[in-house]
Amino acid sequence: MESGKELDDAVARFAAGTGPVAVDAERASGYRYSQRAYLVQLRRAGAGTVLIDPLPLGDLRALDAAIADAEWVLHAANQDLPCLAELGLRPRRLFDTELAARLGGYERVGLAALTESLLGYSLEKHHSAADWSSRPLPESWLTYAALDVEMLTDLRDVLAEELQRQGKAEWAAEEFAALVASGGQPPKVRTDPWRRTSGIHRIRGQRAQARVRALWYARDAVASRRDSAPGRVLPDAAIVAAAELDPQDERTLLTVPGFGGRSVRRLAKTWLEALREARALPDAELPVSPPIEGPPPPHRWADRDPAAAARLARCREVVLQIAAQHNLPPENLISPDSIRRLAWTPPEEVTVATVGDTLRGYNARNWQVNLLATGLAEALPAQD
Repeated sequence: MESGKELDDAVARFAAGTGPVAVDAERASGYRYSQRAYLVQLRRAGAGTVLIDPLPLGDLRALDAAIADAEWVLHAANQDLPCLAELGLRPRRLFDTELAARLGGYERVGLAALTESLLGYSLEKHHSAADWSSRPLPESWLTYAALDVEMLTDLRDVLAEELQRQGKAEWAAEEFAALVASGGQPPKVRTDPWRRTSGIHRIRGQRAQARVRALWYARDAVASRRDSAPGRVLPDAAIVAAAELDPQDERTLLTVPGFGGRSVRRLAKTWLEALREARALPDAELPVSPPIEGPPPPHRWADRDPAAAARLARCREVVLQIAAQHNLPPENLISPDSIRRLAWTPPEEVTVATVGDTLRGYNARNWQVNLLATGLAEALPAQD
């Protein structure tokens, strides 16, 4: 649906519906610069299934109000919550079927795998990487999108029963509440995002790094203006190659791998200007390594602080043992970063209480603290 009248009808139907609301969204990752939703799918008992094109509608706050009291069922909710929030859709309660499956110890937690193994239905996922910003959307794509919410509530019921059987229902409730509290927030802006350019490890020297930085920001400006995925404007490999070779004229630039395509050639002046700017920078303005926040990479611990390296090894062993006891992925029992931080800088006085408080400071939930605090408190002191 794409008209206000159709949306009003859907709002009325969903307000009159009963039970949970299955929700999904389709983005155009890999095609567009933004992570906005280009299609929103919902299903509720008594209301049926609706597919909403948000582009001509602006926001969906009226729909949000209609289903505010319902539990929302999503799969991999952290992927969809930010783009839904942009439209005014924010759950007050939710059930994440992917996260529930992880807590339940399932090895394959994709929607198609879970639907097949738990409900006996096969979902085709061949449109998952499609360009959902294109219009009109083919009928086969719309069918695919509708199927994503058709069985979500049935899947929710099976997983909820399994979590209850395993004694993990309260764990899941804490995880879902944390998602509700933080899932709709926009992603944090990274410091020096250009440093994540694929292949940058090959770049040697500050001047060459400055060329990567200049090309990265030039590409980002073009991608943002076009609303195109940056990699479709200029591949990372091309940025790295140009930073290594530093071409100074158009003829040389066009011989660099990745710069031969027609759309890239049209922007030759943009890329050459970025390289010129990097070449003209005074030494004081060249990139410097940012200060490391938190502990260093674990592979450096043995040299920098052998005692901390030993603590980390003991703490990791505790996490692995408890995760295995409860049939959980270790990363869902506790984030690896939390364990690294705890091992690098343990509390001055190591007790179950201080370890628990430290973990909570890293956003660990109560169920995680209850499982881990005692074992970690025993592992942190030096072993005799």
